[in-house]
Amino acid sequence: MRSILKWIVSVLLAFSLMGCVKKEILDDISLIEGISFDYVDKKNILGTVVIPVYLPNQPPKSKTFSAKAEINKSILQEIQRQTADPVVTGSLEVVLFSNTLAEKVGILPLVDPFQRDPGVGSGLYLAVVDGDTKKLLSGKYGIRSNATYISNLLEHNIKNEDLPKTNLQLFLADFYQQGKTPYLPQLKQIGKDKLKINGIALLKYGKMIDLIAAEKMFFFKLLVDKYSQGLHRVKIDGGEAAIRSIHSSHNFELTKRNPTEVTIHIKIEGIINEFSGQELTPKLMHKLQNQFEKDVEKECLAMIERFKEKEIDPIGFGHFLKTKTRNFDFKNWWDNQYKDLVIRIIPEVSISESGVIE
Repeated sequence: MRSILKWIVSVLLAFSLMGCVKKEILDDISLIEGISFDYVDKKNILGTVVIPVYLPNQPPKSKTFSAKAEINKSILQEIQRQTADPVVTGSLEVVLFSNTLAEKVGILPLVDPFQRDPGVGSGLYLAVVDGDTKKLLSGKYGIRSNATYISNLLEHNIKNEDLPKTNLQLFLADFYQQGKTPYLPQLKQIGKDKLKINGIALLKYGKMIDLIAAEKMFFFKLLVDKYSQGLHRVKIDGGEAAIRSIHSSHNFELTKRNPTEVTIHIKIEGIINEFSGQELTPKLMHKLQNQFEKDVEKECLAMIERFKEKEIDPIGFGHFLKTKTRNFDFKNWWDNQYKDLVIRIIPEVSISESGVIE
């Protein structure tokens, strides 16, 4: 009898709790899927949100609303005054910042509210835009909503191309990590219905200070992430090879203390998909592997030297050395050690012959 009473009480309690949950009917709200910020002046920014409009037997259409304000909460309040239904952030997929805003003001005051919003997922994509973000969000990109298109563009380039893993959670982890500086992808509109990933924006204290060009992203990803798929072209005297299905990994090793020396071991495996020469002999295969290794070493070292000049550390050498050094002093690291850090790159490339030989 007592167990039955407990069961009845549990059921009644569950029903009472269900009645406390705030209900929202999809037809009665406006779900923001993307939001962007443009620089206006030192005090004001222009915010734009994109909301999908679903129609029967038709692909969704993207509708945009814009408002000018000092902080993004005020922007959302202004946009609420323009929409017939309440605006909510539960479906937010992308947040975009213009280059000018990222360089002059910085993005941290605008990112902070999203990490505090329980309705926003940690997998939210952040990106910088070369140009006007309002114009970019107002484009027409295929049959999906614009925010979904941008989200899918970033996702597939992370999985299959040269973009390192990126989202709100990873950005904040890099920012709050003393020995690492954050980075974000940069987008560019190249037509009313076309976008491209234009490079990787490097940030310092929340402000954009440099850009890794699209053609150098391959080498940056080797240093900060790993490839499960990928493509890279290698040129030698006997022709040019397209190396596909690239798998890569990297490993840091502290090889000296005074001066501090870090060795990065990079392993790369791939398949030759195309070759422009007449015949791919074992000798040419060996030359391709050697040239690939030389390219990786040269480009990665040049990139690291550039980071040292800019006093940023997107690779995370400071974080790595902290794990190897007792009572690690970050002030001394940034003031003295980082600029004198010696880096060695040891690439190990393994290429198998396969695919189409032209």
